[in-house]
Amino acid sequence: MIKGRDTKPHIGIFGRRNNGKSSVINALTGQDTAIVSDVAGTTTDPVKKSIEIAGIGPVVIIDTAGIDDTGELGIKRIGKSKEMLKLIDLAILVIANNEFEEPEKSLVSDFLANDIPYFILHNKSDESELTPELTRLIRDQYTVSAISFSALYPVNLNEVVNLVAATIPETAYHKQTLVGDLISYGDTVLLITPIDIEAPEGRMILPQVQVIRDVLDHDGIAVVCKEREAGAYLEKMNPKPVLVITDSQVFPKAAAIVPSEIPLTSFSIVLARQKGDFANYIKGTPHISALLDGDRLLILESCTHHVSCDDIGRMKIPRWLSNFTGKKLEFDVVAGLTRITRPISDYAMVIQCGGCMITRRQIINRLKPAIDAGIPVTNYGMAIAFVHGIYNRAVAPFVKGVGRVTEEYL
Repeated sequence: MIKGRDTKPHIGIFGRRNNGKSSVINALTGQDTAIVSDVAGTTTDPVKKSIEIAGIGPVVIIDTAGIDDTGELGIKRIGKSKEMLKLIDLAILVIANNEFEEPEKSLVSDFLANDIPYFILHNKSDESELTPELTRLIRDQYTVSAISFSALYPVNLNEVVNLVAATIPETAYHKQTLVGDLISYGDTVLLITPIDIEAPEGRMILPQVQVIRDVLDHDGIAVVCKEREAGAYLEKMNPKPVLVITDSQVFPKAAAIVPSEIPLTSFSIVLARQKGDFANYIKGTPHISALLDGDRLLILESCTHHVSCDDIGRMKIPRWLSNFTGKKLEFDVVAGLTRITRPISDYAMVIQCGGCMITRRQIINRLKPAIDAGIPVTNYGMAIAFVHGIYNRAVAPFVKGVGRVTEEYL
């Protein structure tokens, strides 16, 4: 199982066995982060390490198995390594001895197919320098940087670090604000947060914490209450909040409590705009009304967690969708970033959670097979709002003229 539990930028290290991938990682981090051995194939499965690189900051480094591994087990290891392409923001292809043949070219094709920025690092330059001929080939055919390096004598380490910083996309660090563009200095945002069986003991769930921090970062005032107290507080509240954000599972109650002139949305929808495929969610959500008997839906959770008797993704959403459509629907739930075993074409729709535990790239890559196949996708909060008849209101803070989007199905 692949778990995407870290939202820091992910850097994948790829290359043949014994090219010194693990040694390169240790040179970058300045410590023995990865196991190093002269035995080819020491790294068998992908290994994720959350570390700090001087001059770059906190990142997740993924050490992978050799792309030239052999045998039935070796093929499986290569497959595991290539699954990491769904997670990473930057790839470093480590070569040695001026070898750049089919294994490397195939991997570069995979980088390009997944829109992953990358550069090539020629390791073991103390034994064999990167030749001008290979440098020109890489530059002319692939238009990427190739750098000569020795993990044993990392005299130009700063040059490698600078290349990492220059190649990794800015979006891996600078995330879109959650609500900062919707509020001004001193504005109040009311957060309606139920405390029920799914609420973790003694703390709040991550999306709630993230929104509170984003409000504070943009000089706003965050007010938090349970749904039972929200109505009475809104009557006394002056000035009124410029935005109310609620937990999706109490959407209907919040919609009844919050006056129509005050914008209302959910934590899940806020996250969907920040890191999900919001445009395709808007396009796909109304397809709920077109579901048929026997349709199979895929529900994607971004993390693994304790499943309660009224779990939002596994219990409530299937129940609400079945009641709304009046159809006999089938549901599959896939947690974390576990591989989807059924062909994506088996599904009539895909429903993605807010994704608070994973990166935007991981969500986009997770949804890409469905989108490429023309399968509608939506988000927990948007689907819940739709079946409760408050979809237009819930997405209105982020979309102008949303009524036209849903007109076809309403």
